Amino acid sequence: MNLTTAARGFVAFLLSLPGWYIYIGNDDWTVTYTSSNVCSVRGSTVDISCTFKYPEKQHDLSTTVLETLWFTKEDRNQTPVDLLSDADYTGRVESSCGEISCIGSSCNRKCTLSIRDLRQSDSAVYNFRFKTNQPGGEHTANPGVALTVTDLQVKVSRQDNGTKNLDCDSMCANPTIIWYRNGRYFEQRTAQGRSSWDNINSFNSYSCAVEGYERLHSPSVCKSTPQVSYPTRTMCVLQGTSVDISCTYSHPPNAQLYSTYWFKWRANQEPRDLQSDSEYEGRAEYPVEETGRSTLRITDLKHTDSAEYCFTFKTSFHEWKSISHGTTLTVTGLRVEVTPVATVTEGQRVTLTCITSCPLADKPSYIWYRNNGPVTGSENPENQLVLDPVGPQHAGSYSCSVRNYPHLRSPEETLTVQYAPQTPSVSVSPSGEVVEGSSVTLSCSSDANPAANYTWFKEHEDSVGEPGQNYTITNITSELGGHYYCQAHNVIGRHNSTLLFINMTDAPQTPSVSVSPSGEVVEGSSVTLSCSSDANPAANYTWFKEHEDSVGEPGQNYTITNITSELGGHYYCQAHNAIGRHNSTLLFINVTDKSSSLTTVPVGTVAVLLVTILLLIFFCMRRKRASRKACGQRGRPDTGEQALPDPVYDSVLPLTNRLAPAAQREPIEEQDDIHYASIHISHSENQEVPRSSAGFPVQSHQTEEVLYSLAQRPNAVPE
Repeated sequence: MNLTTAARGFVAFLLSLPGWYIYIGNDDWTVTYTSSNVCSVRGSTVDISCTFKYPEKQHDLSTTVLETLWFTKEDRNQTPVDLLSDADYTGRVESSCGEISCIGSSCNRKCTLSIRDLRQSDSAVYNFRFKTNQPGGEHTANPGVALTVTDLQVKVSRQDNGTKNLDCDSMCANPTIIWYRNGRYFEQRTAQGRSSWDNINSFNSYSCAVEGYERLHSPSVCKSTPQVSYPTRTMCVLQGTSVDISCTYSHPPNAQLYSTYWFKWRANQEPRDLQSDSEYEGRAEYPVEETGRSTLRITDLKHTDSAEYCFTFKTSFHEWKSISHGTTLTVTGLRVEVTPVATVTEGQRVTLTCITSCPLADKPSYIWYRNNGPVTGSENPENQLVLDPVGPQHAGSYSCSVRNYPHLRSPEETLTVQYAPQTPSVSVSPSGEVVEGSSVTLSCSSDANPAANYTWFKEHEDSVGEPGQNYTITNITSELGGHYYCQAHNVIGRHNSTLLFINMTDAPQTPSVSVSPSGEVVEGSSVTLSCSSDANPAANYTWFKEHEDSVGEPGQNYTITNITSELGGHYYCQAHNAIGRHNSTLLFINVTDKSSSLTTVPVGTVAVLLVTILLLIFFCMRRKRASRKACGQRGRPDTGEQALPDPVYDSVLPLTNRLAPAAQREPIEEQDDIHYASIHISHSENQEVPRSSAGFPVQSHQTEEVLYSLAQRPNAVPE
């Protein structure tokens, strides 16, 4: 038998050089794909990776990556559809990103998309998109990575000499091919040449696989009995449940069936009946055993049960030991994945996905739980819970389950929502009125994530005290009373509290007092005393007369009507409240009687008049003397005789009423006391003799000139 091999095909062959760059905008924003084209075999798993770069800071704003996603199509609004939420990829895709690395002013991060159980419909261009907090910070790398999914196929051709050629064909490049006969390894060939046989046994079947993916065989050709067929090649089942795996088989009618059993394929190991395998003790059984059909049932599935399960039988002519074309079982648990990240800011869009390692059969409904309680209205065929916009009320621990299996929940995933402080609540201790000199503590609290920092302010002033949740004022004074508020702030934002009023209470200050009208108070009039004092609570007032009890009714003002001299004197008021009391200084009320008031004016007037008359007399005398001296000098003979000096007499005589007629006389006690001041001036014979003020001439050799000044003293004012 001559044998040559020719094959075309590879599971995931990269058609372009690694390090192919996609630039977005400029060199500061780039996405680098590992490859531009990937070819893979149906049923396999493929990884598509990229690295994106962005500036650490721009426009004085530190760059934060808010979201990353992979997509192949857009919705009607031209918004990319995240593969994690694309129904065509449910349970088959995972997206992960590594740590952020910053060098200089640039940061970069690597992200990888994994697609399991590839289908030919997965052939598409895969694009990467990331979103930041920078203005216009949404960036998509176009074009993306082109993925081609292909099947392996064995093609048979007959040569002229009667030999048959077998080609392992695919749409990918030319790797090393592994050939199988009757499901068992047969030989390995490079891509050079073609497999040829001139004698093919009718009981043999042939298939091929690519080196490195030996479990992904092509369909068999040249098939003949005996044969085993599995209706389901892959199965995905939830951990903790049960599964039935079936197959059909055939053998020559004339062959006698000796034995049948199922086994778990293990590399380089002989098949072992599961019912005698310690790993499956009590969990593996064959409930359906009939000619040409067999079923394997495994209960209480575990992750370690994920494997390929094969059926084998033995007849009198043949033993079937296929180790390739069994049913691959994947046992999966549930887990919650949060997109974009598990810690988000209030207002963002958050998607929670109930992830399985493979797509569960029959598209079951999912149920969501938060903090161990079901989320209302969350049961639906979709495996996602969308929170848009997310708020503080959405924070908590989330888990999911599949309908009919509520006891098989996923592990919890905590969603943390960061938000600015809510309106702070404020309080004062002790509450109520605050006594001057005491201590008071203001407290502030606000719901925020991350926890808020606090700063206290007095209204219309800068901050007071050290930053902190509590602000204590010791030995408080009235000046420190008033309105206060606190500000709660974190990296997300800030919020002010309402105003908090500190109501200071203190004893009355020294009262100020006044009297109206001011000055002397005339007997019989009215007078009002007033008192005021600064106090909190407002003061009450009581008036006192010195050395006596309180007077009048308590009140700020005290009025005395028809005052008498006995009511004059010193008064004071007392201001008092619940805190204390304080007395004013003394206030003096000077009360005068009416007679004294009336007499005062005439006496004063007479005194002024008397002084005026005396001054006039004095000036007249000086003037007369000066005039006479001048005349004497003009009429003096030249004999040299000197004239004798003129005698001057001053007399003040009491005036009586002797000269008055009897009819005009009045009792002396009823008349005013009258005094005359007479001034006598002697004249020569040649001078004219004046008459007296009484009308009688004065006879003398030397005549005298008499001047009289009348002074009248008033008696008491008659009633």
